[in-house]
Amino acid sequence: MNRSDAVNVQTFLNEHPFSPFQWLVFAMCFVIVLLDGFDTAAIGFIAPSLLAEWGITKPALAPVLSAALFGLACGALASGPLSDRLGRRSMLLGSVLLFGAACLGSAFSTSIEYLTVLRFVTGVGLGAAMPNAVTMMGEYCPDSRRATIINLMFCGFPLGAAFGGFLAAWMIPHFGWRSVLLLGGIAPLVLFVLLLIRMPESVRYMVANNQPVARIRAALGRVSSTAADAEAFTMTETAPATGGKGAAVVLSRAYIVGSVMLWITYFMGLVIFYASINWMPILLKDAGLTPQRATLISALFPLGGVGAVVCGVLMDRFNANRIIAACYALTAVSVYFIGQAAGNVGALVFIVFVAGVLMNTAQSSMPALAAAFYPTQGRGTGVAWMLGIGRFGGIAGSFLVAELTRRHFTFAGIFATIAVAGIIACIALLIKQMARPYVANAPVSKAESFGH
Repeated sequence: MNRSDAVNVQTFLNEHPFSPFQWLVFAMCFVIVLLDGFDTAAIGFIAPSLLAEWGITKPALAPVLSAALFGLACGALASGPLSDRLGRRSMLLGSVLLFGAACLGSAFSTSIEYLTVLRFVTGVGLGAAMPNAVTMMGEYCPDSRRATIINLMFCGFPLGAAFGGFLAAWMIPHFGWRSVLLLGGIAPLVLFVLLLIRMPESVRYMVANNQPVARIRAALGRVSSTAADAEAFTMTETAPATGGKGAAVVLSRAYIVGSVMLWITYFMGLVIFYASINWMPILLKDAGLTPQRATLISALFPLGGVGAVVCGVLMDRFNANRIIAACYALTAVSVYFIGQAAGNVGALVFIVFVAGVLMNTAQSSMPALAAAFYPTQGRGTGVAWMLGIGRFGGIAGSFLVAELTRRHFTFAGIFATIAVAGIIACIALLIKQMARPYVANAPVSKAESFGH
């Protein structure tokens, strides 16, 4: 069979209905993201039990709470280039095994120092798992539904966080705080066995790296039996190729401006998210609300992730950069108005929920944007580095509010300052749109315009 008769894998995925096998890949990636959300929320719920059992002060908890954040950043930054070199499947297997074993081990912690080290290792595993789940899913999606499906997958994170909260609230009084970590460790290890048996390698990755035709045929054959007779495979990229791999693509002349803008956007989004989620209960209490009411209103903020699916549909139909930029601009406006609504509980409930929907929609849509922006040879690194560098925004957001309160900023002043991050994120995406990789004489199709 000559090259012109070869099966184009992306055309094949675009033309065939989304198969039960692709839904299985989706389900496995969804559970990985769900477990990430569960683990991220669970540590906050077991914190009061740690204070009581080990007789430590609140400041001594800071290393435990931040260790996973640093681990998440390190795991994402290291896993991206490895994913582009070793493959998506091996990185997913390794990262799920690592965070499952570390979380299980942390259930047997005997000191705060031991728990801090294991929380960091857990974070490394989670940080590597999330971007590889995004990349794997993106490479099994048809172009016309990529953003919708990846954003739907990302709904697992807020669901996992909420689920973690409800489960922890029930488990800790009955079985103690260690039971939460036991569950958080056993569940990924069970998932690891399923991944080992059922998770394929990314078909786009196999074609890009000239892997055996039989392996590619076997994977595509699970999507549709019409691939069974194929003797050769090829792949067209909507993103221009640079000739390198991994970091060489992400930092290449064609992609560097877009890469930096993705990093800035995701960083600023997490500044808003963590500044709000970590400090809102305290700030609302200081503004005169009862502790219970402050907690309930704050809990509305992370619930807004469901808007991401609607945003995914819009991204698949219109210019994705402008859609998400608009979400960040509206986030900035709504976060500013949180500061103006301190005296009115009704208005506060409404504006916190609206801000949460806009913020989580914009942030949850970013991995799909990054997955579409890079070619296969650099996608693993591109997605992972955006998520990894962005994690430092979460750390910065917490420190920002601490510094603003130290300087005696008012409630309104704090939220007005946080809102600026939304404006910066919006501008960064508009710059990315203007600096998109340009390929001479290449017609821009609907699929191409999605990521660039």
